[in-house]
Amino acid sequence: MSDFVKRTTAKFNTVFGFFMLVVVLFCIKTYIAYQTEFSLGVKGGVQQFLLAVNPIPAALLLFGIALYFRGRLVYWLMILIDLIQTSWIFANILYYREFSDFLSFGVIKGSGNVQNNLGKSIGQIIHPTDFLVYLDVILLIILLMTHIIRVDSRPFKRRYALTMSILAFSLMGAEYGMANANRSGLLTRTFDNNYLVKYLGLNEYAAFSVYQTQKQSSTRAHANAGDLQSVEKYLKHNRVGDNPAYFGTEKGKNVIIIHLESFQQFLINYKVDGKEVTPNLNKFYKNQHTMSFDNFYNQVAQGKTSDAEMMLENSLFGLPQGSAMTEYGTQNTFQAAPAMLDQKGYTTAAFHGDVPSFWNRDNTYKSWGYDYFFSSQYYKQKPDYSVGYGLKDKIFLRDSAKYLQQLPQPFYTKLITLTNHYPYELDKQNTDFPATKTGDKTVDPYVQTAHYLDQAFGEFLTYMKQSGLYKHSVIVLYGDHYGISNNHRPAIAQLLGKKKVTSYDLAQFQKVPLMIHADGMKGGINHTYGGEIDVLPTLMDLLGVRDNHTIQFGNDLLAKNRSQTVAFRDGDFVTPQFVKMGSTIYNTKTGAEVKPNASQRKILAREQNHVTSELSLSDRVIQGDLLRFYQLKNFKSVNKTKYNYKYSNGMQQLKDAQKSEPTSLMAKNHGKVTASYKTDAPELK
Repeated sequence: MSDFVKRTTAKFNTVFGFFMLVVVLFCIKTYIAYQTEFSLGVKGGVQQFLLAVNPIPAALLLFGIALYFRGRLVYWLMILIDLIQTSWIFANILYYREFSDFLSFGVIKGSGNVQNNLGKSIGQIIHPTDFLVYLDVILLIILLMTHIIRVDSRPFKRRYALTMSILAFSLMGAEYGMANANRSGLLTRTFDNNYLVKYLGLNEYAAFSVYQTQKQSSTRAHANAGDLQSVEKYLKHNRVGDNPAYFGTEKGKNVIIIHLESFQQFLINYKVDGKEVTPNLNKFYKNQHTMSFDNFYNQVAQGKTSDAEMMLENSLFGLPQGSAMTEYGTQNTFQAAPAMLDQKGYTTAAFHGDVPSFWNRDNTYKSWGYDYFFSSQYYKQKPDYSVGYGLKDKIFLRDSAKYLQQLPQPFYTKLITLTNHYPYELDKQNTDFPATKTGDKTVDPYVQTAHYLDQAFGEFLTYMKQSGLYKHSVIVLYGDHYGISNNHRPAIAQLLGKKKVTSYDLAQFQKVPLMIHADGMKGGINHTYGGEIDVLPTLMDLLGVRDNHTIQFGNDLLAKNRSQTVAFRDGDFVTPQFVKMGSTIYNTKTGAEVKPNASQRKILAREQNHVTSELSLSDRVIQGDLLRFYQLKNFKSVNKTKYNYKYSNGMQQLKDAQKSEPTSLMAKNHGKVTASYKTDAPELK
């Protein structure tokens, strides 16, 4: 060993010296991860300073725990703590890469429902260089094992260890003070986890996430009927009436909702090498009897698909952290679309080619009042029938048709497609469309799975027309959330034909399609601004179901006097005039950055207050389970015990329905199918 190495390492041959080495190495790698793996939107000297120092307080506190012990245990405790913290960073790197968000305790709590499926995409997300985050841990172990750094067996004085803990808490307080001065109401008003990590750090964010989750449990326990007063007051002030030209025009018709997984608006009419990605959807989008919305945004947060379902079925927002379906779907009281329509004579059913426990659907759907839940156990399974997260769309829709035609009419149904889900895998026998050429391996196959979804929809549409369902149904298609996250900016720029994309472009990239079709309905392209929270009241008005007194935060998209402010889950928003993304304001029409004048600042403040109130009150309804205190007129509370989604029970229920309610397609056709389902799925040949 050289004299230089000896002199250098000698500085760390004390407990405090080793402690400082561990802290410095950990803080450096955390800062590098902040800069290279996360898009935190750091602006200005204050934010850069806070980003650099925010790992320090937690590092001093957590590594300082080891200082209360003595001997070799001190050293190995520090390494163990380092390993645990590093694994937290590593997990967030992977999660953020795909979802542009950080792991929360709510997501981790619900991971038991999705861990098997998440494992399917981990190989696509992980990079070999990600493991470099463990480099300092390995280095420290080597230094100890080779005795380059010697263990100091002298006890570290307790008062010094206590001083270190006090210093850590003091630095946390100072850091929070500076952060709150730069971002007022950091822990009380923001809905974006990026802000928490940017200002306070990953460990503090984790602690806040645990606090939030525990607070949710406590909130429910202490909620009472009086908490509904502010919710009802807000809704009374903001609710708009229906559009008389459309109200009840589709009364008594079936409802078929097709959930277009990860499908974004830009795919409509998009071409690759001169070929339309989605020719069938394009034609449906422009059909004279289809009302299509071109300023319709996804409003999901960490719950992604489950958030979209929560809004679709309840007109309640998903949570700022975790999944409301996972955390509250089992215990909460809901007044959801399936239950409301079931009590008006509809048969209700959900179709999904994945395991029933995913996003806690098997329990949540009972709370929502679904009569049937056709999950993976209802579909024939073969190795080549599934890809990624479940059954391929062509096979799923074909096999769903045999259950659909047995449902007593009128029915309310939701079919959740899966193939166009990250990591956008598709075998060669089903790939007949060119990938894009952005060079981003995540982005380029996206159009191929979207094209496959379009083909599957085209086959299903043909079946509906031939079977008679097309003429007697309201058909709703919507995209649940983005397919390409904001972490793929260079690729997004290429897709949009731009040199680079701004925050405004990314806000517009959050648009997803919404199409509502009914035979004879006056369609067209509707330019109103809206989001997923607005689908339920729109659909209910078309069906002629009065919802004046429901606890719903959306408004009919067809109403003429509706507010067109679209709230994003992080507190940003879009209006016909402005787009607010973080602290930057854009002109909605031109995309140009706006420096608001006094009058515009008042408008923006009013809109921000509206968005903040809407999100927080919706959270209050879910987190406090307030609907248990609310008696909706002509609505009976859902009895969850009456539902059983096991295959044997579901099949018997269908069989019995053919006798007791002979209104299904098959019952009307003397037990025979009304049309054969045609698909070119190669797996079925």
